[in-house]
Amino acid sequence: MKDPIFIPIQINKLEIKNRIYMPAMHLGMADNFHITDQLVDFYAERAKGGAGMITVGYATIDELSGNPQVIGAHDDKFLPGLTRLADAINKNGARSAVQLNHSGRYNHSFFLNGKQPVAPSAIASRLTRETPKELNKEEIKEIINRFAQAAERVQKAGFTAVEVLSGTGYLISEFLSPLTNKREDEYGGSLENRMRFGLEIMTSIRKKVGPDFPLIVRMNGNDFMPGGQGRLELITYAKALSTLGSVNALCINVGWHEARVPQIVTSVPRGVFGYLSRGIKEQVAIPVIASHRINDPKTAREMIGNGMCDMVAMGRSLIADPYLPEKIQSGRENEMIHCIACAQGCFDNLFKLKAVECLCNPRAGREKETKITRTDKPKKVMVIGGGAAGMSAALAACERGHQVTLYEKSDRLGGQLHLAAAPPGRSEFSVLANDLSKQVSLSSIRTIFNTEVNENILGQEKPDEVILATGAEPITPPIPGLELPHVVQAWDVLQDRVSTGKNVVVIGGGAVGVETAMFLAEKGTLSGEDVKFLLINHAEDPETLRDLATRGTKNIILIEMMDQIGKDIGKSTKWCMFQEMERSKIDRRIGTKALAITKTGVKAESGDTVEEIPADTVVIAAGSKPLNSLTQLLKIKNIPFRTTGDADHVAQAIDAIHNGFSAGKSI
Repeated sequence: MKDPIFIPIQINKLEIKNRIYMPAMHLGMADNFHITDQLVDFYAERAKGGAGMITVGYATIDELSGNPQVIGAHDDKFLPGLTRLADAINKNGARSAVQLNHSGRYNHSFFLNGKQPVAPSAIASRLTRETPKELNKEEIKEIINRFAQAAERVQKAGFTAVEVLSGTGYLISEFLSPLTNKREDEYGGSLENRMRFGLEIMTSIRKKVGPDFPLIVRMNGNDFMPGGQGRLELITYAKALSTLGSVNALCINVGWHEARVPQIVTSVPRGVFGYLSRGIKEQVAIPVIASHRINDPKTAREMIGNGMCDMVAMGRSLIADPYLPEKIQSGRENEMIHCIACAQGCFDNLFKLKAVECLCNPRAGREKETKITRTDKPKKVMVIGGGAAGMSAALAACERGHQVTLYEKSDRLGGQLHLAAAPPGRSEFSVLANDLSKQVSLSSIRTIFNTEVNENILGQEKPDEVILATGAEPITPPIPGLELPHVVQAWDVLQDRVSTGKNVVVIGGGAVGVETAMFLAEKGTLSGEDVKFLLINHAEDPETLRDLATRGTKNIILIEMMDQIGKDIGKSTKWCMFQEMERSKIDRRIGTKALAITKTGVKAESGDTVEEIPADTVVIAAGSKPLNSLTQLLKIKNIPFRTTGDADHVAQAIDAIHNGFSAGKSI
């Protein structure tokens, strides 16, 4: 039976070799709207990896529609760069498209040299805190025309299709939504009127590019905005697009940037939003592409095979592993690297105005500079520590052609990735641990488990060079009472090595403290399987089930002496974790210092007040410090070495993997 993923599909008259669609994503790699070598190298690699179709962007249609870090399509001066990018994708075996968009009120005057963003109505954006200028009819007609001109420019550049973004809270969806469209003319009011702007854009594009050029619309299946547009209105819009005659496929995404339903983080179940593409597919006669958290072939195969969609959008999946399609087709699914939806290198970087990177793939966005060449002087390299940094270092050194031995003191590889996977909704981190472990097992790296390296082992191995990736250890703060029996370390809690009582105080509000509090808050709640059983059998009403799924059996107080909780958590993930802590009734107290631990609780100081917080269990989550006890021994024995990951300095997992890769590559 043929794999559904690799059955060709046609959009308009364009045949696509498989059902894997790489959607447009903000990459932050353009330079003042111009295509860069970085962009070309990035997309060429994904085309070589076997994706059926790759959409780049978004791209601008006029001067107010984007910022200088996105691709420019609003002027002919961008044609040479666009042509070069189209060629890089087409010549490497994929079909190519550009997504056109106008960001509307989501743009910021900072990026527009002080000019005011525009929107259907003058309603302030919660993202930018700015009020846009309301467009008049002449300006609306001009924007419609500029979409068509940009589409024609994309066609001239050699792209094989064009996509229009009609969701996510950008301009077209601002016209669609009653939240942001308060107009009283033919572009506002009824749904028919609010759809007019989007439909006129598609008609205008079709007139400009001719009948055969594929036009795809990326739209919301649900905007997840209270008072906005839910499934039913958006299905009506999808049907209108389908019957218009101009649109050849629909790519279904979810949510606005302001929405409070998580869309991209690791807690979002794989393929969970497929019900939205299914609902639209059942109502339209053109291909439908499903999006969001489709990061493995099993999910993709089931969604296509079960009629949920015609294609799957795999965006960050192809950032993490550009050769994912080729691996699936050649029967090497077990060799792929999954995107774990951590958002550390992709979305978090964009908030810092940095180009996209990837925790799982240290080469992403740096394809040329991270290329590894085989050494003509192989060395005997010893990597000590099998966590994220150690595995990354060992793999890079092995690819360089060195003889690599990896020592791990426990019985498995992965280190703190397994700790990170313990809290609810974070299990994907263990998937990464397993993926990297598999890469190690497929290589020529010799792996030694359950062995702590000492002077004797160094003498036996006689390495030419050593990479120290021995990780970190928990910090034990100088608090009186630490020796009491009800005091435990967060790492032990996350590994289920200790039991905890009903009333728990967690000391330390960094990432580990937050994750530990969430891990404990899950105790006693209903699982997803439990909820489904009770729901479909009408055992309890939905609100009761929601309460039982979020309210555990423990009372948890998280205290932090600084003025901020979760300071070391990425922006994309933090708001989701805070929302979850709110639902779980975790009591968070900032500016609160633990003075002493007593037999019955924690004596804590907050401002001028000192109180004892009752606790059956006290969890220490005061952070971690580098564990690099072999440094002095290596110096004495005069063995060249380099330190990487947390053993060098404690940071995020993305830093460990990237620094490990650099350490291994540099030998």
